Amino acid sequence: MADYIVAYDISHPRRLARVYRALCKIAVPIEYSVFWLTCDPRQVVRYLSELAAIIDDKSDDLRCYPLPARGLKKRLGRGTFPSGIHYTDLPLAWQEEAE
Repeated sequence: MADYIVAYDISHPRRLARVYRALCKIAVPIEYSVFWLTCDPRQVVRYLSELAAIIDDKSDDLRCYPLPARGLKKRLGRGTFPSGIHYTDLPLAWQEEAE
């Protein structure tokens, strides 16, 4: 399993909603148009091809960045989840209290 950051900029509201719904099924939203995806490298190719079928190549932008398996991964700012809610697939280092 590997971690990825998926971000998009979609110009049409209908495509935007479709991409958002598709990503919510496979990834965790961490910002308005940024998702955290944990999957097998073969799966990410399949997911990106499904998303590519939704977007318009000329006016939309969809990007996927692999996160390093080793190295510093730290959250800054307000937590993704409300206090007391813990997403168990997050790395242990990310599960610190935001207080």
